[in-house]
Amino acid sequence: METVQNFDFNQDYTLENEYVLLRPLVLSDHLLLEKYVIEEPDLWQYSLVAIQDSADLIKYIQDAIEARKQKTAYPFIVFNKLTQTYVGATRFYDIQLLFNSTQLGYTWYSKKVWGTGLNQHCKFLLLQFAFDQVGWERVEFRADNNNKRSIAAMQKIGCTIEGILRNHLPMPNNTRRDSIVLSILKEEWTIKLKQNLADQLK
Repeated sequence: METVQNFDFNQDYTLENEYVLLRPLVLSDHLLLEKYVIEEPDLWQYSLVAIQDSADLIKYIQDAIEARKQKTAYPFIVFNKLTQTYVGATRFYDIQLLFNSTQLGYTWYSKKVWGTGLNQHCKFLLLQFAFDQVGWERVEFRADNNNKRSIAAMQKIGCTIEGILRNHLPMPNNTRRDSIVLSILKEEWTIKLKQNLADQLK
């Protein structure tokens, strides 16, 4: 079976254009992001991880970095070049080099950049990296099925809904969520979606 040869967990990848920059997440980044825990606590309303204070954020980042060491994830911090501020985080996770696939998620941004097009810029860079540079065949996305804003954003960039995983995962409030599964395939990206998403950036 052919496996991806163009991805190195030990390499520090930086993805950027004139609007955004994504660089590997490091532990000290909690200092750049902790203001959002205080100012925008509802950012994690649909998150599987409860982030209520700085200690929770540090643990969140530590777990992301550990997942990179274990070669299952690759987390980024997001920098908005227009405002010269760090505004969120995202990551590739459940990376399956043997099967040429990954999931893309754990994405959150300050509400100040919602609706500004920043998400489209980030997703274009991440998907271009995933399909054109690394060569993954499939990028999967998941979300709480109640998170209609997130689902709409994923559909806007061209994701196809594949189905619902019922009563799928436990939430911090002791309930369980239904997870919606979406994806983009390399062929779809190459034939149509790359250009469609690029057109949204103009």
